[in-house]
Amino acid sequence: MNVGILGTGFGAYHASLLKQMKFVERIVVFGRNEAKLLKLKDELGVEITMNAQDILSDPAIDVVDICLPSALHATYALEALTQGKDVFCETPAVLGLEDGQRLLQAEQRTGRRVLVNQFIKFDYAYEYLEQAVREETYGKLLHLNMRRETAPLWGDLGLSAIAFNLMIHELDFIAWLMDSPVPSAVWGTSGDKDGQALVLASFLQPEWSVQLTVSSQMSGSYPFTIGYDAYFEQAKLEFRECSGANGVIQDSLTAYTSEGQVAIPLIPNDAYAKSLRHALLSLRDGTDSCLALRQALKSLNLAFQITDQLRASPL
Repeated sequence: MNVGILGTGFGAYHASLLKQMKFVERIVVFGRNEAKLLKLKDELGVEITMNAQDILSDPAIDVVDICLPSALHATYALEALTQGKDVFCETPAVLGLEDGQRLLQAEQRTGRRVLVNQFIKFDYAYEYLEQAVREETYGKLLHLNMRRETAPLWGDLGLSAIAFNLMIHELDFIAWLMDSPVPSAVWGTSGDKDGQALVLASFLQPEWSVQLTVSSQMSGSYPFTIGYDAYFEQAKLEFRECSGANGVIQDSLTAYTSEGQVAIPLIPNDAYAKSLRHALLSLRDGTDSCLALRQALKSLNLAFQITDQLRASPL
């Protein structure tokens, strides 16, 4: 399998992952920074180019891996499909639902596919939760609290951008887990802080519900934190992961049942690597994938709905 990577930001990391996959024979990286390209060529032995068309028009390239700024995703994905190539795209795949529909139509027209890097589905703690819900390991799920908290470190995470730039991973999971979720209630505030926000979104269904809390207003001393509390008929699952400024990650997954407290070992894995490997094998073998564009558009639709509600009643 031959892969062309567009971009040298996340693209450099993707290239390092692809070099470890024995079924990937050739890697070509496009970028505009010659120094970065030469470094990748020297360190990984990949091919490099400063012209994206060298990848898009190359008949030997099977998959185009898009790691460009989000505003460029739709344009290059559409071109790649038109050139008869499959696409693996960083999230969010598009910044407008009309672009999403155009890509769906292009998939049907060309017979090629777009898979989106919804890597949270390959994070072990979330894999475990999804399996517990599907298999009713602890009985039926009753309620799920999810959270993501960070200091304002990564650009605009204000009310107009936070759903796409910070909430999207949890929205990917919610759209994967729930049947046609729709935000039942959305509340948010900027706290008079430019580019920062605190947002709560609720999703109610007849048998169970989800509450998502996301904040970009934490102080610089607060560790980047994600987690969930899952309330089942017969147990509660608690997951916490904190990344300190020193790079040390502390995480735990605990089940509380009638038999006592049980620490569930978190199997070390690289969710990015698992997502990329799954996508390439699915595209190679023509198998179904949980990373399908149509599935990704469900979470993007949620992000648009949340953003619209926040704009309608900003605090």
